[in-house]
Parts: sequence; structure tokens; C-alpha cells
Amino acid sequence: MLRFLRGMVLGVLVVLIACFSVWSALALWYRLPAPELLRVGIAVLAILIGLGVILAVFSRKRIYALAIFAALMAVIGVWWSTIIPSENGNWSPEVARQVTGEIEDDILTLTDVREFQWHSKTNYTVGWDTRQYDLSTLKSLDMFLSYWAGPEMAHLIFSFGFEDGRYLAWSVEVRRQVGGGFSPVADLFKSNTLSIIASEETDVIGVRSNFRGENVFIFRLDTDAKSIRKLLVEYVVDANELAKQPEFFNSLTTNCTTTVYRMMIAVGATTPLNWRLVLNGYLPQYAYQQGVLDNNYSVDELRSLGQIDARAKIAGLNGQYSAAIRVGVPVPPHQ
Repeated sequence: MLRFLRGMVLGVLVVLIACFSVWSALALWYRLPAPELLRVGIAVLAILIGLGVILAVFSRKRIYALAIFAALMAVIGVWWSTIIPSENGNWSPEVARQVTGEIEDDILTLTDVREFQWHSKTNYTVGWDTRQYDLSTLKSLDMFLSYWAGPEMAHLIFSFGFEDGRYLAWSVEVRRQVGGGFSPVADLFKSNTLSIIASEETDVIGVRSNFRGENVFIFRLDTDAKSIRKLLVEYVVDANELAKQPEFFNSLTTNCTTTVYRMMIAVGATTPLNWRLVLNGYLPQYAYQQGVLDNNYSVDELRSLGQIDARAKIAGLNGQYSAAIRVGVPVPPHQ
């Protein structure tokens, strides 16, 4: 029995050492402010040290090896804590500004609503505006999923509809520097900050459906006006906080889906944690199980009816876009 327990402990130690070693190597590779060759050398050294400690675990020198390894991890941990998100940067134009909002009675005033006019996926006319919305006229909430990497991964956008026919889309995105890009692995290691965008649907959704070649789907959510308002207000609260205190984007913990999930929990939604919050391409099935999609149709039927790409391209990015992409999409009872 003792031998079994000893083997279990050693096995756990090996796994932990291996995980910490790989994490440290990647963190040093992505974030160490040093020339590329030096970063490669230090990252490799971190792996070699980890392997050496794993071998030492099975020898009489395990205590000394573990003590040295713990000290090195502490040093890396202290260094990691000093990396904080930047308030200023040479931001890409699409994320150059962070939306903020004020609410007085029922009137929401948003500053820096994005309204880019897209001519191709890289050519656009920059536009930012201040808008007012009457929260008492909130009517609908729609979920958009834009698939960019197969059926497992999608970008999540929520769009709030008003009785006057206007829509306000919200997108949680990577705040890239000019010339920078999106890397799911690099963005696990404090490579980019977070941005919350409030936008016209022709902008943040239209660029994906009409120019980036992504597969975009709309799912109309079956929820009441009170819940819709709470979520919109939470978007504004989070956007204001982000404008004051930048936050790192993280591909697993702080992304377009987990950020919205956190908002939903903050407004009292009883939404259990689920693996589909990570593989968010499967969110429609999850939403269906939670009862927020029209159960008069199957998930596959809602997906088929909700694919907007063809309708979006025919309509173009103009004043008819929002109406066109909703043609034939089932309207749930509460809308």
C-alpha cells in the first residue's frame, strides 16, 4: 500500500513539474523582452531543467531538486506578475477606441460606437459616433456565431434590438497592435489586451459575413425585456471598467464567450458551467438545452434557417442589412 501511494505521489509530481516547465518555457518565449535567439535558448533551458528535475525525483536528490525547481518557479511567478496590461498602444484602427456609456433614467448614451464602412476585409472607412438608446424600448436579443476555425470555434456577438428598428451589436475582441494578429496560443500568455466593441450590425457582423468568408449564424433568443435590459446594462458596466482598467485577453479564460458568461452570471442568470463555453461552436446546442431557443424547431433547423451569409451578400452593408439577415429566421414567443 505504501509503495502504491509513493508511486501515486511521484506520478503527480512528474505531471506538475512537466506542466510548470512547459508553461514556463512558453511564457518566457512569448513575453521575455529579449532577442529571439536568446528567448529560444532560455525556453529550451526551462524544458531541460524540468526534465532534469523529473529524473531527480526518482533519485535520492529529489528534495534538493524540488527545492531548486520551486525557487525557479517562484522567480518566474514574480516576473510574470509584473507584466500588466498597457493603457496605451499603437492600436489597430478597429480597436483604437473603447466604448463607454452613461445611463440616465431610461436613456443610454454611448460614446465611441463603431460604425466602420467596410469595402473589403482590409479596406474600410473609419467611423466612431455617440449614440442614444431608449432602454424602455428594448425588444429583442439575438446571438450571432461567426465560425472562423471549423465547427468547434466561433466568435460570439450579441445584438440588442429596439422597437424603432435599430440594433446594437456587442463584440468582445482582441485589442491588437498595428501589425499584430490573433494567436490562440500566444494569447494565453498576456500577448494582447481585451476590447469591448459596441457597433452597427453592418460593421462588426457585416465584415465577417460579407468579406472575411466566415460562416455566420443568427439565433433569436427567447427571453424577456427585463433580462435583456440587465444584460445590456452589464455590457456598459464592463465596458466602462475596461476603459478605466485594461485587462488581458486570454484564449481560455477571458474571451468573447467567457466574458459574456461572466456578465450573465452578474445579472443573475442561472447558467451552469459547461465545456461548450470553451468550444463555443456548440453553444446553440447548449442554449437549446437551457430553453432560450425556440423549441418548435430542432437545433439543426434553427441553424439552417439562421445562416445569414447568402442573404447578407445579396443585401449588402446598408440600411437593409439587419432586416435582410433575419428573413425566415423564427421569432421566439417573447419577441
